[in-house]
Amino acid sequence: MKQVLVERELVSTGPLTTPPRAGHRRVTVNLAESPLSWLHARGHLNDAQLAAGECLRRDFERAQLAPGVTMRWDVVRMAGSGNERGLNPTERQLAARQRFDGALSAAGRDLCDILWRVVCAGESIPTAERALAWPVRSGKLVLRIALDRVAGFYRIG
Repeated sequence: MKQVLVERELVSTGPLTTPPRAGHRRVTVNLAESPLSWLHARGHLNDAQLAAGECLRRDFERAQLAPGVTMRWDVVRMAGSGNERGLNPTERQLAARQRFDGALSAAGRDLCDILWRVVCAGESIPTAERALAWPVRSGKLVLRIALDRVAGFYRIG
C-alpha cells in the first residue's frame, strides 16, 4: 500500500488537518490509511463529507464501541482536554454514544451499513460492496449520500 505521509499538529483530540505551527507537537500521518482520506484525496468526497465521516469515527472511538481484543490502554488524561468539560469519562463516553446513534439515525436505516463498514471499521469501498452484495461502484454514491446526511446532523457545511 502506498503511503502518503504529511506532518500534522498534535492536539488532545488528535492530529489537526491544518499544517503544524512552529513550536507545537507534530505527528506524521499517513493519509492513505483511512478509506475516507483516500476518497477525499482523489476528489470523491468533499470537505464537508470528510469532516462528517471523521466526526462519526471520532464518536465511534470515544464511545468505545469497537470490540476489545487486548488489554485496555486508557489514554493519559491531560488537564483541560476534551470539548465536554465538566463531564467525567463515563459521561463523555455516553455523550459520544448518543451522538453516534443520532448520526446513524440521521443517515437512515438503509445507509448505516456502508457508514459503519467504511468509516468505523475502515473497510475499502470494494470490500464493503462485496460484503453487502451491492453492485460494483455503487458504494461511493451511497456513502456520499450517507455522509451528507451525517454532515447535516453534525451541522457541518
